[in-house]
Amino acid sequence: MTIPFFLQRFGLFLASSILVLSAQAADLQKIRLGVTESPQSAALELAAKLAREKGVDVEIVSFSDWNTPNLALAHGDIDVNYFQHQPFLENANAQNGYGLVPIAYGVENKVGLYSKRVKSFAEVPDGATVAVADDPVNQGRGLQLYARAGLIQLKPDAGPKASLQDIVANPKHLKFIELPGPQLARVLDDVTLAQSYPSYILSAGTADPGSALLFSDDEANGHLYALRFVTRPEKANDPAIRTFIQVFQSDPRVREAIAKAYGNPKLYSLAWLNRQEAAR
Repeated sequence: MTIPFFLQRFGLFLASSILVLSAQAADLQKIRLGVTESPQSAALELAAKLAREKGVDVEIVSFSDWNTPNLALAHGDIDVNYFQHQPFLENANAQNGYGLVPIAYGVENKVGLYSKRVKSFAEVPDGATVAVADDPVNQGRGLQLYARAGLIQLKPDAGPKASLQDIVANPKHLKFIELPGPQLARVLDDVTLAQSYPSYILSAGTADPGSALLFSDDEANGHLYALRFVTRPEKANDPAIRTFIQVFQSDPRVREAIAKAYGNPKLYSLAWLNRQEAAR
């Protein structure tokens, strides 16, 4: 049977289209980005979609803890991760010999002291149970908040890695419990105060993320606790990774998605903007 001419032409057009699409897919640069639970998830997904328009195929890989993303990156299972600040990265490198490097700033998540039982630090009762992070870096960040609140005193040289052993005065005899960072948002019914992160409070729905009795003053720390895009040294200038970061940092649609996710500008800051302004 003879195939009509218009069907022959349609078949050639379809075949050509498939070849063009296949070539475009083959030309895409592919990267795998490791992340943890965050209000930024929608913004990261949007940035991945926009990066594809620039020739970069971004696969987002989610992790449920704070240790595996660096292990996966060091082993080459992912190309870049985005979940940690500089002190956390330095501690991970020191403990595990990863040699991972930060290559760009991201969003800076505030940390706060939250309570469902008291409305001021003056109301904290003697012997109250309070919560801090159990990892050596974020625990220090939380203890600095307790010290700023006037509830404890730390050794003068304790610094960002302060631990419970660095407490030199505890006039209210607070009982500290240590928990993994992501769990702190879920214990507000069980403790008088908890160090926590608005991002996790938002995800857990246990309180108003903006209701902390005290927030961190991250600008005073030079954005030390801003999240970083982190990779292996040989990937530091990878064009695909750099393209994705450029989209994340500069596209106004991504910025709108970040603002929508947090819903309150005092819960976060765009650290790369502040760093750029400081450099001028």
